[in-house]
Amino acid sequence: MADDDFGYTAWGRDWVRLAQPLRVTRPDPRLPRARALAKGAKVEVTICAGRIRGTVEHGRTTPEVRIEVAPMSSPVLNILTAQLRGTRTILTDEMYSACTERGHPPVPTLTRVECTCSDSTGRCVHVLAVYYDMARRIDDDPRLALDVLAPSDGPHESAAVPQRWTTLDALDPADYFTVR
Repeated sequence: MADDDFGYTAWGRDWVRLAQPLRVTRPDPRLPRARALAKGAKVEVTICAGRIRGTVEHGRTTPEVRIEVAPMSSPVLNILTAQLRGTRTILTDEMYSACTERGHPPVPTLTRVECTCSDSTGRCVHVLAVYYDMARRIDDDPRLALDVLAPSDGPHESAAVPQRWTTLDALDPADYFTVR
């Protein structure tokens, strides 16, 4: 059964595939709990270039998850930079497809995954919850995928704002309508 809350864009689907790889042949019993943690706002994520830090409120514990992602390759960066000219350009599934068709899919490549819980598999429910939460955040704002995959240019860190909806006064009508 498909879960429409996570991975409904091509950009977010990559993070769902980290939790639900296609090569797995049997159901993972941790996935429903991980999805519930992500849906229930039990995951807080801080993102900087190449690194994700997450804390997951799970019962009486609050494990910390650290994920490191390899930076985006230069060809992908060049393709996206050429398409993202403008101040409010939105990353679309077509842009994702353009990169993929040229042989450079902007898929996150994990270099390190750690959790402070006692599960030593690297695929504990907390790590899976962070994957789902990242998919949800990236579905809401695909530019976040680029923030994660961007080459690191320093030690700065920024907290991802848990914003699920956009208020109307935050939108500029000139971005959507033209006057003739």
